[in-house]
Amino acid sequence: MSEIIKQSGFNVTIATISGEVLSAGSVNVKPDLKLSEVNVEEYAGFIFPCMVLDLVTPEMITLVKSAANKGIPIAAQAGSVLIFARAGLLNGKKYALNVDASMNPDFEGGIYSGRGVVQDGIIITSGVCPWIAKEAGFQDGTQTLTQTLIDTIKAQAK
Repeated sequence: MSEIIKQSGFNVTIATISGEVLSAGSVNVKPDLKLSEVNVEEYAGFIFPCMVLDLVTPEMITLVKSAANKGIPIAAQAGSVLIFARAGLLNGKKYALNVDASMNPDFEGGIYSGRGVVQDGIIITSGVCPWIAKEAGFQDGTQTLTQTLIDTIKAQAK
């Protein structure tokens, strides 16, 4: 995601809950700052990669609510869509997920619209990340999700 965004001419800032290096296999990502240090108004958009579902924190919910209230585009992939749901941002909005979560109380009021990339206003979601694509044989939505966020940011800048 970050490389696609950089290739489009944007700067990328990576924030994590702890501010510590993230490791997955042979990949290490050094964050620029802690999530609690993010000033929403300094950014043109936000993207949340797939994550473990039990890691939705108050800082994440505050960030996405603030961004949405300011009209800043936000994108989430697979497990991270839960952040938007718990923030109440999917009420009356279309969203993507790898499974229909409409019976889950967190997604109440949201409109499940399949696995592919779905945009409803400034909210952009994708139900399939690279891991889900590999495990379930679905098409990975990373490229399309990221490009849709970029296109939305550029359209707002006009």
